[in-house]
Amino acid sequence: MSAMATGQTVETAGAAEGTTEALERQRATLREVWRIGRVRMAVEVVQLTRNTGLLIYTFAVPVVMLLLFGSIFRGRIEGTDATYQQVYATGMIGMCVINGALQNLAYQVAGERHTKALKRLRTTPMPAASYFLGKVASVLAATLAQVAVMLLVGVTVMGLSLPTSPERWFTFAWVLILGCTACSLLGIGMSGLIRSENGGAIVWLPIMVLQFISGVFILFSQLPKAVQEIGAAFPIKWLCQGMRSVFLPDSFKYAEPARSWEHERLALVLAGWCVIGLVLCLKTFTWRGRDDG
Repeated sequence: MSAMATGQTVETAGAAEGTTEALERQRATLREVWRIGRVRMAVEVVQLTRNTGLLIYTFAVPVVMLLLFGSIFRGRIEGTDATYQQVYATGMIGMCVINGALQNLAYQVAGERHTKALKRLRTTPMPAASYFLGKVASVLAATLAQVAVMLLVGVTVMGLSLPTSPERWFTFAWVLILGCTACSLLGIGMSGLIRSENGGAIVWLPIMVLQFISGVFILFSQLPKAVQEIGAAFPIKWLCQGMRSVFLPDSFKYAEPARSWEHERLALVLAGWCVIGLVLCLKTFTWRGRDDG
């Protein structure tokens, strides 16, 4: 009995030691991912600031479109305390998230795949998670900068008012985080659809169409009912609605089709698209281009 007990004690001690070693290896791996990830973050942000063409497109297009639409459509929206200019400003904030986190990320990843940069990165000791940490940093930097510029233009030119309550800023934070997450995952997943260096239209065209039917350029409530139902199936509509709930007067919610901001449904839809984007990434992402050996 004593020998058996001793054997069991040794086995238990050995198992505990093995578990401890595994946990230590896991912690070491996570530290390595974070260490390399921080370097990759810095590289991605620096590359972003040096891409003049991308910066001009990223920052200039939303501002120009906001000023253009704001100069054409003026006046107060009937039954609300909001103006057309204020509504367009919130729509352009949503457009900044879409451009920064979805469209640009799809182009960047596809470009790196076609130039075989992804293939070369995969042969280095850099963990895959560190690469994606770098992309997350790039997306956040671009998106936050775009939103800040758009808020500046909206407040100074379009009569947009910044929220004064913590609850609205909290809503802004979780809508922005969910929207960025969903769009980033979708952007990485959709990068696989760009099969050539000139194949960006396969991503750009449907995104542009969705922006028109999701309340970015046209008041969502003024769209035909069938078009509203199509737009409501995608995250862009809900992202823009979330931004309207933050920056527009409460009276505007009665101009929404549901006569409510629908925050609970909004959160569920955006979270659902996060899951869809993750599945799309897992199914379609590859380090190699179609013509790689």
